[in-house]
Amino acid sequence: MHDFDVLVLGSGPGGQKAAIAAAKLGRRVAIVERRNMIGGVCINTGTIPSKTLREAVLYLTGLNQRELYGQSYRVKEDITVADLAARTQHVVGREIDVIRSQLSRNHVAVLDGTGRFTDPHTIEVSDPLTGRENKFSADKIIIATGTSPARPDTVEFDETTIIDSDGIISLDHLPQTMVVVGAGVIGIEYASMFAAVGTKVTVVERRERMLEFCDLEIVEALKYHLRDLAVTFRFGETVAAVERRSFGGSRSGAMTILESGKKIPADTVMYSAGRQGATTALDLAQAGLSADARGRIQVDEYFRTAVPHIYAVGDVIGFPALAATSMEQGRLAGHHACGEPAREMHELQPIGIYTIPEISFVGRTEDQLTAERIPFEVGISRYRELARGQIIGDSYGMLKLLVSPEDRRLLGVHVFGTGATELVHIGQTVMGCGGTIDYLVDAVFNYPTLAESYKVAALDTINKMRQVAQLSD
Repeated sequence: MHDFDVLVLGSGPGGQKAAIAAAKLGRRVAIVERRNMIGGVCINTGTIPSKTLREAVLYLTGLNQRELYGQSYRVKEDITVADLAARTQHVVGREIDVIRSQLSRNHVAVLDGTGRFTDPHTIEVSDPLTGRENKFSADKIIIATGTSPARPDTVEFDETTIIDSDGIISLDHLPQTMVVVGAGVIGIEYASMFAAVGTKVTVVERRERMLEFCDLEIVEALKYHLRDLAVTFRFGETVAAVERRSFGGSRSGAMTILESGKKIPADTVMYSAGRQGATTALDLAQAGLSADARGRIQVDEYFRTAVPHIYAVGDVIGFPALAATSMEQGRLAGHHACGEPAREMHELQPIGIYTIPEISFVGRTEDQLTAERIPFEVGISRYRELARGQIIGDSYGMLKLLVSPEDRRLLGVHVFGTGATELVHIGQTVMGCGGTIDYLVDAVFNYPTLAESYKVAALDTINKMRQVAQLSD
């Protein structure tokens, strides 16, 4: 008999939900995690710290109120790392307590340490604090070890001047200048935060545009606002090397050298060029498994690996690598591992990007619909036309609906501005229930709210479709 019915490697969003789902079904469940990493990267160095940092930046800089009170308005004049860290540490501490409580309440055993396979059903857990090594067997094993930032050999990481995205919350001062290498989600989120507190940020990206999976119009709006915060973009540029340098006196920094020959000095360089699956230490071969060059594990529609009793969920299996999707993957894998019927993961998954201002969307983009030769009509609502937009001082936000003129269903919802990651769920729900644009036209929304933007955009769409119909007669 095995020690556990289900053993989960990693306590991030995917692992936590997998463990609790199995425990709710009455199984004997254990979760393996390092003592100082309950909640995984998501809680300790990734999603939660970065989003809390963003809220602290928005509050302390008064950025959202400057439309009303002037560009010089600030809640706190001299913002320090301590100001930002206080809120972050408070939230992280609370979240860790919540997770520990949930695991305890559901009788999930927490095995302190790191795990590795010794055979397909056995995990050896090593605790560096006590030096103990124990072996535990399980009927089903779920890998949810997440990822770590990729670190190229050409970059001299030192955890203070040249850092990766996991190390950014450990900075001991706010840099005056910063280079962000990589204009992906993480890079752009941090670029916007530091720009908001007054750091002069340069973003280097080898591609010709950022956030290629987002709606182009929305990305252009974000780029405009980041430039307004003095962010400089270097698109189509590849980093050749990043080196530590002394800039005279006691001041040190780093030099980013581009293949084009450009050299960019900065107090701090944040290298954000992708993440690597945390699978190296798992000894996957002992379980009959392997990972690709980026450390990712391949799974089927039920999140089973090539070894049927071993599952993998979350960032370690690759795209979309979001906390929200990882949670659902974990829940579904936990159910399947316990033989419990569950629906497949819904195809409508919202994407949230916590830049300043934020972006969120669900469904397809204009580019995708055009490439697929699917006709669509566009309806737009701008926050400046809404009473709520004027009240909160957001004159730049917008909501865009992409609608099929044939059956009037929503094909995509794209939001930019305050509350975007919350607002998108209205559109997601309408799409998921097979609703049409007519529902949004006929619905009554609270006034004044940002949610009204759906009705405004829906009416804009209907008016455009009516004009097309009239000219086609």
